[in-house]
Formats: sequence, structure tokens, C-alpha cells
Amino acid sequence: MRVLVVEDDPRMASLLSRALREAGYAVDVSRDGLQAADQALMVPYDLMVLDVLLPGIDGFAVCQKVRGARGKMPILMLSARSEIADRVRGLDIGADDYLPKPFAVEELRARVGALLRRRTLPQQISLTVGAIRLDRSKRTAHVRGRAVELTAKEYSLLEYLLLNRGRIVTRREIAEHVWDEHFDPFSNLIEVYVGRLRQKIDASTDSKSSFLTTRRGEGYFVEDLSQESD
Repeated sequence: MRVLVVEDDPRMASLLSRALREAGYAVDVSRDGLQAADQALMVPYDLMVLDVLLPGIDGFAVCQKVRGARGKMPILMLSARSEIADRVRGLDIGADDYLPKPFAVEELRARVGALLRRRTLPQQISLTVGAIRLDRSKRTAHVRGRAVELTAKEYSLLEYLLLNRGRIVTRREIAEHVWDEHFDPFSNLIEVYVGRLRQKIDASTDSKSSFLTTRRGEGYFVEDLSQESD
């Protein structure tokens, strides 16, 4: 999942991006309201973490501008303003959640995870595709009931592939949603992670065929053998 953090304070921006990257998200950072709004309209972000106090235009204006064009993208607003009126204003103009500063990093991660689950799989916290089952609240994977140890990035890649089961997922889409703006399109990093993921999952399936098919020149494909449950 790819997240845009919009925060003018460099220390807070660093804290937010580090916390979300450690949780496995691809993170881009913008420190200007106008730039952030344009960026959010050009790049298919999965979620925006948006501060209120910004140069250019404030977070409320960014939210209004982005919400009109990207209606389904969750927006989590942050602000040192804790007054009820400010929270209500943020929610009224289209924010999905509002987190006043200061806050615990664990709460930020929990709210981001909840917003993303609500958008991609409403009311669902688990995802089962064939023998693979994800607990999306804990970000863990099991195959035939056995836990599979994955890094944060491996989990994010697996989750994105399973959410897009039944269709070919291109390398570009993976780069956009699992990595960030600093990803080198000429590197073989995606292929390396796909290989690691395939090895870990296939070793637990006891099957001669892989859960993931490579379509040369097109991308990757996971067959839609899913059951979604609470």
C-alpha cells in the first residue's frame, strides 16, 4: 500500500514516514499543500495522512480538492488543533478520520490500517485465497494453518497480490503501491521480492504448482480461489 504523508514539520514528517515504512507501507512525503494536492491527483495513493497547518494551502483545502477527484482514497487528518469544531470541519469536508497531536505511533498505525481495510475489504479483517490466509489486523500470514514468517515488505507485496487476485498485476502497479517515489524502475528489486515470497509460500503449500504465476511481458497473476471472512 502506498501512502502520501503531508506534513510541514520535518521532524514530524520523518517520524510519520519511518513509522509507516516500518509497518510495511510505501511512503512519499510532501511539505506543501498545493504540491500535495497535485501529487495526490497524479499518483494512485491508497491513503493520505494530512496535517492541517501547511504552506501554500492548508490541509482543509487540500482535503476538499482531493476528495472531489479521488473520492475513495481514505484521508487521515492530523492537527495540533484539538477543538471539536476543527475535528467536525475536517470530517465534514471529507476526511475519514481525525487524529489530534500529540498521538502515539501505535495509534497512528492502527488507524491507518483500519482505514485501508475499510476501503479495500469493508468490514473484513481476514483474507483467504486458496491455502493462504492473511490476518490483516496483525499483518500475519498462514498457509494451511501454519505461520509463514514474512518481512513487512513481503507481507505488503503478498497482500497487494491477493487483493488483486483474478487479474494480471503489472510491475508498474506493484512499484506504485508497494514501493515509493524513490523506487528505481531499472532495478530487479520486485523480482527479488517476488522470488522470496514465492519460495516461502510455496514451501508451505505442499503443492507442485506455485500460488503465483509470472506472465512474461505482462506481470503476475494469482488465481481467484478466495473466501473472505470476518
